[in-house]
Amino acid sequence: MTITTKRWGMLVLGGLVLASSAAHIANAPDLTSAGLAGATLRFTVPILLAGLGGLWAEKSGTLNIGLEGMMIIGSWTGAWVGMSSGPWAALLGGLVGGALVGLLHAVITLAWGVDQAIAGIVINMAAIGAVRFLSSVTFANEQGGSISQSPGLEQLPLVSVPFADSVLRPIGGWDVPVLSDAASLVRGLATNVSVGTILAFLLVPLTWWVLARTRFGLHVRACGENPSAADSLGVSPYRIRYLSQTISGAFAGLGGAYLVVVASSLYREGQVGGRGFIGLATLVFGNWTPGGVLGGSLLFGFTDALSTRQAASVEALLLIGGTVLVARAGWLIYRQRRESAIWHLAFGIPVLLWFAFGSSVPKELVGIAPYLTTLVVLAVARQALRPPSAIGVTYRRSEE
Repeated sequence: MTITTKRWGMLVLGGLVLASSAAHIANAPDLTSAGLAGATLRFTVPILLAGLGGLWAEKSGTLNIGLEGMMIIGSWTGAWVGMSSGPWAALLGGLVGGALVGLLHAVITLAWGVDQAIAGIVINMAAIGAVRFLSSVTFANEQGGSISQSPGLEQLPLVSVPFADSVLRPIGGWDVPVLSDAASLVRGLATNVSVGTILAFLLVPLTWWVLARTRFGLHVRACGENPSAADSLGVSPYRIRYLSQTISGAFAGLGGAYLVVVASSLYREGQVGGRGFIGLATLVFGNWTPGGVLGGSLLFGFTDALSTRQAASVEALLLIGGTVLVARAGWLIYRQRRESAIWHLAFGIPVLLWFAFGSSVPKELVGIAPYLTTLVVLAVARQALRPPSAIGVTYRRSEE
């Protein structure tokens, strides 16, 4: 067993013990329930696909703030295609719709020379108006549809690991700390899982393999670090960035389509709900690696799922978050990084005091828990970031 495998095993075991303890202390059994585990998967996938899309763009040196708009277009095109051709075609429709917007983003930034941040903002704003108009001439004319939503759509099939429910459900009912919680969580992850969810998670190792082990991936990373050096070796940064931004849009569009045929059964205006921006945050949290994006997506998907369930679970999240921050502060003090430790304590101690002596979490705060988690995680992770060097830098061959 490698050191990395042992480290991940210890992290998973430590997280399970912490979650189980917090659930019992805060009297929040839903925190380790099968229902929350299943909901976490559904909330994770759109963020994961947006994060992987952002990874493809930024690894090639392009800042893609337009992920939100690409997801919006992907959700609409997925619903439009799926309305007549079924859920698998819906995924393909979302992928193509997002890819086209990604290609448009590449044209705007590479051919027209528009600032990458401004181009992304324009795409986000234009996508909202575009789907509103398109819905008015398509969904509004269909039975069960309107200008703000599509008719009902067929969902992708669900699968389960054989015997998982019959074996794990009794263990989950034993009420044995950690063991029963682990059984409930695994049951939620192994039963009634959409085929679309499985395919989305398989894209993580595929992305890693392409970026880390193929010639194309090497060219993408070279253009993200030093495009002029890549150009001098015969690799066209323009071609690589066109391809990478198209792939980026395809991933984001697939995430939008997932929302309409897995997370729900129809298209609704506004259902993307900022997940494209949270997907960007997973890039920072994950330090621009596929595995890190997966970890960040699971974290944000978990807090997103919590916001739709019992308020007591959010209170348990306060205990977990405060404990982790204070424990990390102790480790930073041990490593002689006192300034960073102070910032961790500045966040962690008030959170623990709120849990211990404060009133129940307001309903309004429960709804914004994913975004607060995003801010806290980014603040904590800022010290160890290593983004590609050429992100956001416009490359012009004539300037060399």
